[in-house]
Amino acid sequence: MLSGLITMRRKLVAGNWKMHGALAQNAELLDAVCNGMASMPSVDCAVCVPFPYLSQAQQKLSGSNVKWGAQDVHQLDKGAYTGEVSAAMLRDFGCSYVIVGHSERRAFYAESSHLVAEKFLAAQQAG
Repeated sequence: MLSGLITMRRKLVAGNWKMHGALAQNAELLDAVCNGMASMPSVDCAVCVPFPYLSQAQQKLSGSNVKWGAQDVHQLDKGAYTGEVSAAMLRDFGCSYVIVGHSERRAFYAESSHLVAEKFLAAQQAG
C-alpha cells in the first residue's frame, strides 16, 4: 500500500527576458545560466527569450540541462497575422515552454481569459 508515499514536484526556475538582449550579451548570459544550473540537477530551468533570439538559445542550450521557450504564441496555426508566431513555429526551434497569460500582455494588449485559454490550447496541441 502506497498511502504514506509523498511525491515531491520538481521545481522550475524560468527567466523571462522581456524586450532585452543582444547577441553578445545573450551568449554571456546563456553560458552563465548553463554553468550555474550544472550544479543544480534537481531543479528544472528555462529561459523565455524574445523571438529573434530563439535560434541562438537553441544553439547555445542544446545538450544542456537548460530548456528554452518563447514569450508569447498566437492561438491559430497559420494565417495572415503579421508579426505573430504559431506554436508549430516555436516547436521548430525546440521550445519546451511558452508564456501565455502574462500580466503585461493582459494589461497592455487587453488579452482576455478566453484568448489566453486559446493560446494555451494551441501550445498544448503543438506539444
